[in-house]
Amino acid sequence: MASINRTRTFIESLLKLTRFGNLVIIGIAQYFTAGFLIDKTLPGDIRLFLLSASTIVIAAAGYVINDYYDVKIDYINKPDRVVIGRNIPRRYAILFHVVLSGAGILLGLFLSWRIAAINVMSVFLLWLYSNNLKRLPFIGNFSVALLTGLSIWIVDLLYYRGSALILIYASFAFFMTLVREIIKDMEDLKGDNTFGCRTLPIVWGLRRTKFVIYLIIAVFAITVLLLNHFYKALPIQYYVIFLFVPLLILLYRLVLADTTKDFNTLSTVCKIIMLFGILSMAFVQ
Repeated sequence: MASINRTRTFIESLLKLTRFGNLVIIGIAQYFTAGFLIDKTLPGDIRLFLLSASTIVIAAAGYVINDYYDVKIDYINKPDRVVIGRNIPRRYAILFHVVLSGAGILLGLFLSWRIAAINVMSVFLLWLYSNNLKRLPFIGNFSVALLTGLSIWIVDLLYYRGSALILIYASFAFFMTLVREIIKDMEDLKGDNTFGCRTLPIVWGLRRTKFVIYLIIAVFAITVLLLNHFYKALPIQYYVIFLFVPLLILLYRLVLADTTKDFNTLSTVCKIIMLFGILSMAFVQ
């Protein structure tokens, strides 16, 4: 019984470490992109499965190495989330990172050298982010946002369609992730400051960081509308329901946010908006 409980605890900790829920969303986003924005027959394509699998295992490896480097900070910011050093030994975490990263690169090689090259770049950037970039103002946030947008656009690269709709959704994923990453830095201010990180909220303060987010959201809305106007016109109601109303709710709550709990709620709101964005693909004609 004791060994069964240890095994169950280990598996639960591994799922927690790799953010299983986020990995599922990544897979759904790529399958929705292929099925609703390119061709409804593509979800049955083995190449899409391999692409999604490679993206998911690389993302999982990124979560593992991020928590590996952030154990001390997480003990302050999110002590209940720490599993490395508790239920999963540090040496196992490194082994998981190496195995998952290698698997993602190898899966990419089955598809094309371009996919494999992007996977290699993604693995390196995730490691660099965890080791250094996340402690710098803005550049770490930008790196994660870039990889998130890339996870959508790479579906178009696989099938060589040059889809304007996929570009719009990739831009959506990039900007929303950028906003969420900055909000997470606001939420983690205490722990990051304790260990000498130089994130935007630490360098500029919460008030000025909020203005950066306002600017990003404005640029985001303008970019999406311009892409829609010049490349693929969709009804304005589509943007009102799935984009502008959720963004106004986010902005309203951001203006009022002041505590760690407030910023944690905002981070969840960003996730919900991204989920709405993914689901909206099903309504694109």
